[in-house]
Amino acid sequence: MDLRRIGDYDVLILVSLIWFLGKFVRYLFPPLFGSLQSAYGVSNATIGTAFSGFMVAYALMQFPSGAVADRIGPIRVIVAGASVAGVGALALVVDSPFAALVAAMVVIGAGTGVHKTVAVRLLARVYPTRTGRMLGVHDTLGALSGIAAPAAVVVVLAPPAALALALDRLPGADWRALFLLTGVAAVSLAVAFALRIPGRLPSDTENQDDDGADPGALDYLRLFRNPRFSAFVLVTIGFSFAHNGLVAFLPLYLSREVGLATTTANLLYSLVFAVTFVQLATGDLSDRVGRFPVMVATLGLAAAALAALVIVPGVGVGAIVAGVVVALFGLGSHGFQPVRSAYLMEVLPDWLAGGGLGVVRTLLMGAGALAPAVVGTVADAAGFRPAFALLAGSMALAAVAAAGLWLTE
Repeated sequence: MDLRRIGDYDVLILVSLIWFLGKFVRYLFPPLFGSLQSAYGVSNATIGTAFSGFMVAYALMQFPSGAVADRIGPIRVIVAGASVAGVGALALVVDSPFAALVAAMVVIGAGTGVHKTVAVRLLARVYPTRTGRMLGVHDTLGALSGIAAPAAVVVVLAPPAALALALDRLPGADWRALFLLTGVAAVSLAVAFALRIPGRLPSDTENQDDDGADPGALDYLRLFRNPRFSAFVLVTIGFSFAHNGLVAFLPLYLSREVGLATTTANLLYSLVFAVTFVQLATGDLSDRVGRFPVMVATLGLAAAALAALVIVPGVGVGAIVAGVVVALFGLGSHGFQPVRSAYLMEVLPDWLAGGGLGVVRTLLMGAGALAPAVVGTVADAAGFRPAFALLAGSMALAAVAAAGLWLTE
């Protein structure tokens, strides 16, 4: 591929790299839950609620970012989000009390929260005939951060001698060094995006409302008059609750309920994201055979894997068995995501696309934001298995609802 051909994909590359960092910093936290509990002396419910604060801030930015991008264009919004997230990550470099940690998590959540809604809309306009494929690439690269983040935590918490010496020379050493690198990279990418992308977009992408339309809040709410649209939003909410609940507590579940060593649990956690390349296939396949067949298959697989995870026996079970179940969940959950976004871009009116997608993502991410707090609370009261059974039920409900929409299409 020559340089000119690569240049055709610079929007995709930079948008996806920013998404990778946004997901990377989010996925740094769950593998650090044990370390944070030891350092600050907090419970499962407290650490889960803190992570929910991160996710709530993320969720609350979905609609504003899409609505603002409908008016001023995506570049300013993406640059601002990456910059805020980078500053939040840099705030974690120094030792601080638990309240400061939570505040920085909220800032990072807000900064990363503006990206996905705007990025989906931007990629759909820049690559209109290959939306499913491009979103598959974008989501795949973002999900690879789920491999990189727990691996980075393992390396930093148990570093080789040379790395240990380097970490000892950093302020706030150990895991805080991860946030130093992430913050610097996020700010650098924001600058690169601001300098490179203007002038590279289609003439109507940065100023999308040249038809004079000025959507208001009621215009976005009227979308829910369509019962099929509302039903699909319920599908996405059920999926998001189950997915985010598992992603937040899977390392602790594998170590405490399945009996795996902490390092093994963190490495198996990365398997959820190691299979992310399935998004390249499902996004492209949905362009060819339709959205609903792919969505029903992927949601069904994720629901079955979650149910299997709940009944996996405790101490003594092989890591291979747990790893297979985790990988199957990753195939289903990641396979669903680009198809979901591509479908929404098809059914949303063009002039409401940014804010409309923001409304949907606010709801689904709001449900996902509650999941860590709910799982942590149920785990403290009744154990992790009942908490994960709740997640399995939520995913199964999403699969059944999607099948209903397919059959009545």
